[in-house]
Amino acid sequence: MKGQRLSIYRAAAKVAGRIGAALLPQDCLLCGALAGAQLLCSACSDSLPRLPHSLCPVCALPSPANGTCGACLSHTPFYDATLAGFRYDFPIDRLVQALKYDHRLAIAPWFATVLLPSPPLEGDLLLALPLSNMRLSERGFNQALEIARPLARALGLPLATTACTRMQDGPPQASLPWAERQKNVRGVFECGQDLAGKSVIVIDDVMTTGATLNEFARTLKKHGARRVTNWVVARTLTSQDWPP
Repeated sequence: MKGQRLSIYRAAAKVAGRIGAALLPQDCLLCGALAGAQLLCSACSDSLPRLPHSLCPVCALPSPANGTCGACLSHTPFYDATLAGFRYDFPIDRLVQALKYDHRLAIAPWFATVLLPSPPLEGDLLLALPLSNMRLSERGFNQALEIARPLARALGLPLATTACTRMQDGPPQASLPWAERQKNVRGVFECGQDLAGKSVIVIDDVMTTGATLNEFARTLKKHGARRVTNWVVARTLTSQDWPP
């Protein structure tokens, strides 16, 4: 049933794209070339930074033969798996920033479309990584939630929009050294829903060190979640992971 629903969603999106291309042609968000009804032209779509084929199934960093990497074996995170669409690099970084800081909300459903896997990802419900009230007030929306909405519809899974909250907001993670990021998010999430036995899919835009997602997974496991899968648009790789 989920597979059929996803096929229908993709077919409808394709038809809508063709109609839109004929009626409302638009410029590519990145280069300005004619893109029809699509967000990006075909050349820019082809240039998007892909991840290596061999990744750790837990943290989505490069790992030989798709095996669990040494870091996840020695320090097992609270989340169980990570799926990422792209490497966080040009021009995906520009699209993420345009969504978050320029309020280009049309990018969110586009991210959802390119994330949809085949076969569909299995789980009991979706959660978007929460923002604090202060950050939500500043930005006006949660970019993770905007990406999660079309994913939930396509997969036919419930999206719990009020189950969890972020109670405080320290310095932005991007402004901190990697070693300080786990400490910065310790204890910042709360969950008001019983997740006993649930397989939870967590949606976010970018996974860097994984500290925030790991703390969120710790909170979800504390409230009974059986399994936590991160599903992110992009994964940051260090120079050791991805040689320049």
